Amino acid sequence: MTNICRLLEPIPPGGTIGILGGGQLGRMLALAAARLGLKTHVYSDEADAPAFQVCAVHTQAAYDDSNALRAFATSCDAITFEFENVPSATVALLARTKAANPNARALEVAQERFAEKTFVKELGIGTAEFARADTLEEARKAFGTIGAPSILKTRRMGYDGKGQAEVARIEDLEPALASLNGAPAILESFVEFAFEASVVAARGADGSFAAYDPPENLHANHILRRSTVPGRLNATQAKIACGIARTIAEALDYVGVLCVELFVANDGALLVNEIAPRVHNSGHWTLEACAVSQFEQHIRAVAGWPLGDPSRHADVVMENIIGEEARDWLALASRQGALHLYGKTEIRAGRKMGHMTWLSLKSGAQSVG
Repeated sequence: MTNICRLLEPIPPGGTIGILGGGQLGRMLALAAARLGLKTHVYSDEADAPAFQVCAVHTQAAYDDSNALRAFATSCDAITFEFENVPSATVALLARTKAANPNARALEVAQERFAEKTFVKELGIGTAEFARADTLEEARKAFGTIGAPSILKTRRMGYDGKGQAEVARIEDLEPALASLNGAPAILESFVEFAFEASVVAARGADGSFAAYDPPENLHANHILRRSTVPGRLNATQAKIACGIARTIAEALDYVGVLCVELFVANDGALLVNEIAPRVHNSGHWTLEACAVSQFEQHIRAVAGWPLGDPSRHADVVMENIIGEEARDWLALASRQGALHLYGKTEIRAGRKMGHMTWLSLKSGAQSVG
């Protein structure tokens, strides 16, 4: 990228952080910025974006509206994003005017699964076996190498289990490809794992690095149901996981919070599943269990402030409120835990509507930050 604007000095209180995307992550970023005396300008293409409810200024416009984007950039001191499906070209455009972090390259890598897996593999970090599978011929060749069971996934978009199909036999490839409606695809080996974990970490504008304790994550119907800290990772595995996140962040010249989702294999090996170039659902527990949450940490990083202490003062369980569960908000409010509702106007099956967090006395697990 050329003509990239860099942050020359920390943004003082009273400054404005621009946030691309208006979902719950943008909402919690805006709240964290307000705690630090910073204002936020949220840009989203959705009229009822939850983050609009808590920011100082908002813009509703398409992500390819160059005039609206330029006006947005002019109003901000630095820019970030809250979801990885923002077009990388949008971030690159904004970066010519104001510091935009994470950078467009990090976004490009995370948006395309084949590029992402290739990038991680070239760093010497383990992943599932994978191969390009855009055509039936490519898919059959890949299946001949990888074998069964495999997972066929779209290379772009798709989350919470969307855009993928299981492949148990070579005969399954044709209908699996058809189910992706011609989208470019990648075939990955199915990983027999003991459990899933993640690392939520931050890299500052000065190259400093801080990681939160890795949670153990439980998914249901491909959607994160619960994160528990501490989980079953031992101290050695936790340090390896932290090292993986740091290696990735430094290779991308990353600024901000990122999440590395991991499979913990039956033999204890750690395999990278995905990189999320943003604050992450599996880090929501930091709001209650840490003095500096992942959201404040991200704002600190993109504003050029020193990173905060990621250490944890309590054991914690975070559980998502999904779909129709949000209708029981009054009963949820009566429970002994920290309730977060995201202000979404429409309840849909599988939609994350909020989360709850429960703290308990810290068991003495070591921090890896």
